Amino acid sequence: MTSKLSPEDQARVDAVISTGVNDIERKPFRPWFLLSIILLVLTLLSAISYFLAWQQGAV
Repeated sequence: MTSKLSPEDQARVDAVISTGVNDIERKPFRPWFLLSIILLVLTLLSAISYFLAWQQGAV
């Protein structure tokens, strides 16, 4: 695949990419932690909803 950039533009792009400005250290993604937070929030909202329904005599 040929580059559509001129050699000067490609050199500028390479210089910006190699500076590491956009290189950010991140923690690894933990899907089980995310799932547990979602389940916790869902449980809390369900409990609040059930409590409010119980207070109003709907349950």
